[in-house]
Amino acid sequence: MNDLNNLRESVKSVDVTNIKVQNFSGFTLLEIMIAIFIFAIIITTLFGSYTTIFSNAKTIDEDTAKYEAAKNCINRIALDLNSTHVSVPPEYSPPDFNDPPDPYRITGDIIHTGDTGFSRLRFTSLAHISFEKNMQNGIAEIVYYVHADNEVNYVLRRADNLYPYKEFEEKGSDPMLCEGVKSLEFKYYDQDGAEYELWDSDSENFKYATPRAIGIKLDLGDVEDDSDTLLFETIIMLPVFREKIG
Repeated sequence: MNDLNNLRESVKSVDVTNIKVQNFSGFTLLEIMIAIFIFAIIITTLFGSYTTIFSNAKTIDEDTAKYEAAKNCINRIALDLNSTHVSVPPEYSPPDFNDPPDPYRITGDIIHTGDTGFSRLRFTSLAHISFEKNMQNGIAEIVYYVHADNEVNYVLRRADNLYPYKEFEEKGSDPMLCEGVKSLEFKYYDQDGAEYELWDSDSENFKYATPRAIGIKLDLGDVEDDSDTLLFETIIMLPVFREKIG
């Protein structure tokens, strides 16, 4: 009985003011704000990564298109040159003063389009492309030249005309092979391997010879961006050529 009374007295003497009750009702406002901040950082990082990936993919697609355009241009020029037609003695003889130019001559010069100089190549070839219904064949006069599409874009065009060959004039109807031309250079090599920037197979300066080989250097890209460039170079050995006369 005494023990029961002692227990009752002990319970009465407990200080209930020192008892703390934990509140588990939820997160504080500060914790929520920190979580939102971390989430925003993650989303920003992921968005930046996706933007970079898509930007790189677009750049790769543009570079691939330029590469294919340049490759197609080089292949087209090579195909034409591999079918070159030239006249050789006794069919050919050096022209007199008043003679008309050789219709099958090969000439290379520099033309200025805007503020930039580009090589121009004229020759004859069996690789005629007919856009007419009757599909005519024959030896065609081929001219490769660069035309200013606008102040910052230059395009490579290919003129293709069957005999009789008229005096060459640039035409907007000439097919465009590629655009974004930064530079186009043709180099001419004689039978001894000497290199020339210009050529005229009807000229005494070249002993009325045609080139033995022609080098091609094509650069595509943004003319206002030096880092944007795609360069192609090759040399085509002509299947036929006329040796020096005299």
